[in-house]
Amino acid sequence: MKIYIKFLLNLFFNSFWKIFLIFFGIAFIINIIEQIDFFKALDVNFIFPIFLSFLNTPSVVFEMLPFIFLITTQVFFTRLIDNQELEIFKYSGLNNFKIITIISFISFVFGLFFLIFYYNFSALLKGNYIEIKNRYSDDNKYLAVLTKNGLWIKDTIDDQINIISANKVEKQFLIDVLIVQFNEKYELLSTIESKKVDIATFQWKIFNPVISKENTSIKLEKLIFDSNFNLKRINSLFSNLSSLTIFELFKMRNSYESLNYSLTDISSHINKLFSYPIYLTLIAILTSIIMFNIGYRKNALLKIISGIILSVVIYYINNFFNVLGTSEKIPLLLSIWFPLIIFFVINIIFTLRINEK
Repeated sequence: MKIYIKFLLNLFFNSFWKIFLIFFGIAFIINIIEQIDFFKALDVNFIFPIFLSFLNTPSVVFEMLPFIFLITTQVFFTRLIDNQELEIFKYSGLNNFKIITIISFISFVFGLFFLIFYYNFSALLKGNYIEIKNRYSDDNKYLAVLTKNGLWIKDTIDDQINIISANKVEKQFLIDVLIVQFNEKYELLSTIESKKVDIATFQWKIFNPVISKENTSIKLEKLIFDSNFNLKRINSLFSNLSSLTIFELFKMRNSYESLNYSLTDISSHINKLFSYPIYLTLIAILTSIIMFNIGYRKNALLKIISGIILSVVIYYINNFFNVLGTSEKIPLLLSIWFPLIIFFVINIIFTLRINEK
């Protein structure tokens, strides 16, 4: 029995890495094309786009892991069925349920590995990728950072540099705001203080501002302040959570909480990460069940179509619940875990009679 289990482990492992490398290669080539298109008007070494593609590809492949596990399981069972090795296992006492149990264990261990090691590694590379590419972006002169001391923004308008700080963010408003304005030589021009600023649009509405300039202060009822930032743009700057390690995600979550900033996106991302090993395991089990049901049919096209349909269905189910969660139509935890509960129940129902296949 141990020999058979070892054989299954090696077969699944080999199938996985072959599919993984194929997906990695495809993602890498697509990335190179994107980088070449981005840098076509800039004078950079031809190796530079390849280097950036290497930094970005691991995080892209991490998002593709469910489909990699799905296809891996199909390839794994196709090999067993085509070589009639499943029949040998049955005569040796290794039934279908035991095979699925082994696949589940392997998938869960792989899932933990990719969560703990691969994800954090890919996040570090992604962070470097974003930092390097921003140097060549037109947005490099704009910056927004969340710290334990609040939200900090560097903005440049008409050769005037604005350094903006806010203690909190409440919906579309910045609370306790200080704007320090400099010229190009970083010579102080003026400061603007306000308890509340509406940043819904690129024309900020500053309520009851106190403007200090050359030892004089002026208090107004309202001031329209032009900016390169609005609420949507600020949110988008913090939306690329895949560039943060698990430790950095929790650190940022604490910063969000201290600022009264929305925790929806980051909490959703953290929960999806921790559900990943279970998600990959359920994908492998469900694919195993389907292969046991249709695998003995020699129609290869049917196997391919079933895999494509299953991939699309799983993607849209997860995306649908994710949208409901991030838009706060349903509780966030429910949006992450309910699809997994559905998959789990489906797997249990079909596994009960799997030995009859």
